[in-house]
Amino acid sequence: MRATPLDRRHAFYRGRARALSGEPSMNATVSVIGLGRMGSALARAFLKAGIPTHVWNRSPEKASALAGRGAVLAPSEAAAAAAADIVAVCVSTYADSDRLLRSPEVAAALRGKLIVQLSSGSPNQAREQAQWAAGNGTAYLDGAIMATPDFIGEPGGTVLYSGPRALFEANLPVFAALGGNPQFVGEDVGHASALDLSLLGQMWGALFGQFQAAAICQAEGIALDLFEEHRQAFLPVVEGAVVDLITRIRDRRFAADAQTLASLDVHYGAFGLLLQLCGERGLHDLVPRAQDNLFRKAIDAGHRQDDFAAIAQFMR
Repeated sequence: MRATPLDRRHAFYRGRARALSGEPSMNATVSVIGLGRMGSALARAFLKAGIPTHVWNRSPEKASALAGRGAVLAPSEAAAAAAADIVAVCVSTYADSDRLLRSPEVAAALRGKLIVQLSSGSPNQAREQAQWAAGNGTAYLDGAIMATPDFIGEPGGTVLYSGPRALFEANLPVFAALGGNPQFVGEDVGHASALDLSLLGQMWGALFGQFQAAAICQAEGIALDLFEEHRQAFLPVVEGAVVDLITRIRDRRFAADAQTLASLDVHYGAFGLLLQLCGERGLHDLVPRAQDNLFRKAIDAGHRQDDFAAIAQFMR
């Protein structure tokens, strides 16, 4: 028996009710606003999972490329918001998102919907977004994509979500389309962004450290292939030290004890040689000088013989 327009309308509103309640939503319709490399990957993943998907982008040609995959091209951001139960936003910044979503026409179309914010922002910006959404009668989850576009829709693809747990759980089948590892990280809506920045901070630390390592090897005539061979062998030592550091910071175990891997004094003795080499070879020392500043703060405060973790007390 063919569905009537009224049947389809009822199904639409039942799907919307599930998307915004604690009942699992299997029939939600999604709109993706913002179709850069990441936004396009999100739309493709939704379509691959068989989820009805509307798309909108300021540059229409990016949206047109998804039409052949089954996406419905929305003529405006307001039309995209009106067409779906869940509106996934993936633009450059929250400020860009605000310009798109907070016009009277779009804000009205968003009432009764769920915004999943996947743009880049800070924890406090996420909280402000959630506050605006609540005042607009719109449900809100904040998300952080811990992947490059090629991981979206793959088993290892990870997206962090924060906000009301019931909203996350109700829409988990939809979120699973974006990757096999959707993670709820807290009711505080700012926690997805905070975890994103903490993980990226560690990544950037490693990447800038690699610049330093490569510069030393090149200055000393050491092949980077040889460096990589020994870096791989050294990884278990580094990972063990990181895990120990996390545990000590969590437990505030800053004093040296029987489990201390190396005191701050031992670390600083070797670190001084890095600064010396930078001076001898004319290598950029901005990053190690910043690290030296933290070493000295801890040493001047009397922590020379404590565990290396004592530096954590001087990060604020």
